[in-house]
Amino acid sequence: MKCLIVADLHYSLAQYDWVLSMAERFDAVIIAGDHLDISSAVDWRAQTIVIRKYLDLIAARTRLITCSGNHDLDSRDASGEKVARWVRDFSRQGIPSDDTSFVMEDVLFTICPWWDGPNARARVAAQLAADALKPKTRWFWLHHAPPDKSPTSWTGQRYFGDVELAEWIAQYSPDIVFSGHVHQSPFARDGSWVDRINTTWVFNAGHTFGAPPPHIVLDTVNNEAVWLSAAGVQAVRLDQPLERPVPQLTTLPAWLTSPDRVGDQSPA
Repeated sequence: MKCLIVADLHYSLAQYDWVLSMAERFDAVIIAGDHLDISSAVDWRAQTIVIRKYLDLIAARTRLITCSGNHDLDSRDASGEKVARWVRDFSRQGIPSDDTSFVMEDVLFTICPWWDGPNARARVAAQLAADALKPKTRWFWLHHAPPDKSPTSWTGQRYFGDVELAEWIAQYSPDIVFSGHVHQSPFARDGSWVDRINTTWVFNAGHTFGAPPPHIVLDTVNNEAVWLSAAGVQAVRLDQPLERPVPQLTTLPAWLTSPDRVGDQSPA
């Protein structure tokens, strides 16, 4: 399975255009939350209409998997906690999203919503506990906020991650967690786009302006993940220990053939 992973597109239509143009080259496109931009002059309701159309177009070209982020919250549930109802509703259209789980090839995906209080947190905990009992070869999570005390949640000044996620990772040891939220992590000193917590890999592609966005290409057959951004190109092998600092690539992996060189980028 070859996946394109992004997060924090924040109503950047140029970035959505780029993801759409790349979608058919991949078995799956993963968008790990924060579709909207609450600081935009465009009303959030208008933003959801535009983004819904983009996501429908991406889903028509490949498998789309997505979760909500803190910018995507649009309503409150019965307990008064904020939820991204418009993201959760994608599951009814066949796009795996908040509060759902599904199997693709040999991978169980668990898609966690942005949780804003104890009741939603309890629902996420129950979802993870239930999925832990399901038969699976590999287990991937989408959870917008990265774990606390990880380079993927380091801003350059402080950690801005999720304490509960770190505890859930320690409890269940998923194979991979896809996150976002902390834009600076891959670009900050002592931060990173990748971490390994015991046997769990954690990814956060980061956020910059303009297209293409920072992105990760994951190949589960070759057990490798490549991060491409304006800061360069780096890669890790999932069947080997994580090396720090993650080395810059001078040549692309052989499996990343010419049509898959997303954004037509090449290593510096």
